Amino acid sequence: MLLNLPTDIFVYPDVPLPEVWRVTQHHEAPSLSTTEVEERVAAAVSHLLREKSLPAGAEIAVGVGSRGLDNLLTVVRTVISELAKAGYNPFVIPAMGSHGGATAEGQASLLRDYHITEENVGCSIRATMDVEMVGALSGVDAGPYEGFPVYCDRNAFKADAILLINRIKPHTDFSGVLESGIGKMAAIGLGKRFGAEAIHRYGAAGLADLLPRVARFQAANLPLLGGIALIENPEGYTCEVHGLAASYVGREPEVSLLQRARLLAPSLPFKDIDVLIIDEMGKNISGTGMDTHVIGRLQMPSLDEAAWDGPRVRVVAVLDLTDESHGNASSVGLADITTEKLVGKTDFGATFINARTSGEGGVLRARLPLVLPDADSCVRTAIATCGRKDAADVRMVRIRNTARTTVMEVSAALLLEAQANRQLSLEKSAHVIDCSKPLNP
Repeated sequence: MLLNLPTDIFVYPDVPLPEVWRVTQHHEAPSLSTTEVEERVAAAVSHLLREKSLPAGAEIAVGVGSRGLDNLLTVVRTVISELAKAGYNPFVIPAMGSHGGATAEGQASLLRDYHITEENVGCSIRATMDVEMVGALSGVDAGPYEGFPVYCDRNAFKADAILLINRIKPHTDFSGVLESGIGKMAAIGLGKRFGAEAIHRYGAAGLADLLPRVARFQAANLPLLGGIALIENPEGYTCEVHGLAASYVGREPEVSLLQRARLLAPSLPFKDIDVLIIDEMGKNISGTGMDTHVIGRLQMPSLDEAAWDGPRVRVVAVLDLTDESHGNASSVGLADITTEKLVGKTDFGATFINARTSGEGGVLRARLPLVLPDADSCVRTAIATCGRKDAADVRMVRIRNTARTTVMEVSAALLLEAQANRQLSLEKSAHVIDCSKPLNP
């Protein structure tokens, strides 16, 4: 074994693997076709270019993050094509704070994982961790953060214009008027490690208050065109594309997009769950590897855990780490149980850098759960330790990951509740849970 532990500790071989039923959630949020995405992105770029006058041949830095967004390659390729057709010289930059091990090559590698290469998008990719200081917050909008330093990726800072691409969604560390989206990418993504660490020092409460101020400062003091803001439906597919002008970044129009995205975010249809089995976690899935809204766990000391949205889950078991995470398992501590396979994939250097940059909550979430030999051991142990006397009463749910909650497996104790929910369809036949392969969405 990886950790050289006795194999009979916490394995519970006498606990049988349970029968489960496949359940599908149905949503009323149709996805866009590839052609529709291309058309709407092109229209959004055209709209943003009309908002700002640029000289012919202007260099435009296009910021791309570290998340596995639906249609990301299509969106980036279309943005680059439209900018080039308009007579400009676009190039791609990683706008992802300290991700990728806080190295330029690591961040470029993350982009390659999403097929964002020079050959695929038709322009150069310029990755650096060097930054320029844009200035310091001051005046009325600075509030209690007077003098706070604001940074920007050096390549973007030197460009004639900046255009950001990101998904609008609820953040996994805090709740505020502005969470994940164009504003966050401007404040933290462009700030690289310097900017990300500076903002995260204020903790979750500070993030909610400080991030919009920094985003507005960036929009006012950088040649920011704005952003291509994407919203995904509960199944993780692109359903809306918006061109968000720089004057709207960190302000009411972006706040309204967040409210819209909140209604469409992935979720589980059960409020009380004894055991939640998650096949995989990863940075391409969520900033915390597992979406805290889906699993109902936050682990931020300054915030009220009981007030966080999501289900009440007794035991969380996560089985694997995605290859796209490049070993970054920085929030594996949100789970109670994991596998030797996941720990064996973990790059503790990259994980600790991300945990350090995250500040409050980073240390808590980087702690190792109970490590067991394999997936079956995790399932058996979770059932045995969730606090239910009889295994037949255990309310168990299995999902692929927290971005893919449309298809799941549930145990017998949840059948009546699933049958009563009109948004769920339930397969009639049961099968013994088999975690040897990830659950297909």
